[in-house]
Amino acid sequence: MNFFNQKSSILQLLNRLSLLTIFVLSSYSLHAQKNVRIGYIDTEYILENINEYSIANTQLDSKVVKWKSEIEQRLKSLDDEKKKLNNERVLLTSELILEREEDLQIIETEILDYQQKRFGPGGDLIIQKKQLMQPIQDQIFTAVQEIANSKEYDIIFNKSDVIMLYSADRYDISDRVLKTINRSSKRTQAKNKKERKKAEKESTVVTIDSGKSERQKLLDKRKAERKALLEKKRQEKIKAREDRKKELKAKKEIEKKVSNKKEEKSSTKQKIDPNTAPSTEIENKKKERKALLEKKRQEKLKAREDRKKGLEAKKEIEKKISNKKEENEKNSFEETKIKNDEESLNEKNLSSKEKRKKDLEARKKALKEKKIKLNKERKSRIEAQRKKRDSIKNNK
Repeated sequence: MNFFNQKSSILQLLNRLSLLTIFVLSSYSLHAQKNVRIGYIDTEYILENINEYSIANTQLDSKVVKWKSEIEQRLKSLDDEKKKLNNERVLLTSELILEREEDLQIIETEILDYQQKRFGPGGDLIIQKKQLMQPIQDQIFTAVQEIANSKEYDIIFNKSDVIMLYSADRYDISDRVLKTINRSSKRTQAKNKKERKKAEKESTVVTIDSGKSERQKLLDKRKAERKALLEKKRQEKIKAREDRKKELKAKKEIEKKVSNKKEEKSSTKQKIDPNTAPSTEIENKKKERKALLEKKRQEKLKAREDRKKGLEAKKEIEKKISNKKEENEKNSFEETKIKNDEESLNEKNLSSKEKRKKDLEARKKALKEKKIKLNKERKSRIEAQRKKRDSIKNNK
């Protein structure tokens, strides 16, 4: 724990004195009127070497760990309850859900209050830190005054409060301050032995004085008032919840009674009583008339459904007939088309055959004419040859 972080009034005074020292030193160095004796202390080094401070600081750290562990456990338990409520929300009524949410809200408020009580601005951690530091601050201040008076120091400042670019070790009086504190603690050791044993049994880290300061009393009073107010609010919420439970219970009882009365009335109506025979007969007639009307209504509904089904069947038959007609028309169209195609093909085939026939006939005629011509030519040649032979014979 850093001594500088405590921001006590004594150290603030030392800081101001340290700043004043720089100004005084500069003025003395300029005028050189007399020698100034200067020293400084390292509060961090002093605190590290005071056994009481180390022990008390360790105890305080263990308490802080314990407090944090308690808060974490309570928060974990609260999260588990919230998850459980979310899982069971479907099975619960709105009143039970509201009740459990209020319980969780109260628990969460209690955890936050406990956290503020331990770690808040006026919490136990801050108070015990002050209780831990105050006696050590007093011891250091007393030791510094004693050394300054005995060794005739003009200025002693704190190294932790001033930016020191360089400082010679011969000006460091931290060890002297430690020796002075140890001597004073040894002198009061026998006197404070019983008090130290008593302090070990108490929950506080360091015992200062038996009486509290006015400020501490005021803080305790405010804490007690706040605690009482929170307790009062919690009790009011619990009372309101109980009243709501009672109201719901009374409402359920009334509803149950009403339902029981209705059941009794219906059961008494069903019983046969000679005095109430006419009314029963009228009710029976009403029931018969109602049943007859219901029967007629059902018959009408059935007839309507049958008509509807007949119309649907008729529509289906007409649809089938129209589909069949369309199919027949389609088939006839296809047959006509096929027939026309066949006729056109036959016509084409016929025309080609006639053409070939005409060509054959023309060729036959040409051949015949050619043959006749050839025969005539041959006959004429034979006749000429015969005439020639005859003429030759005659000449002989």
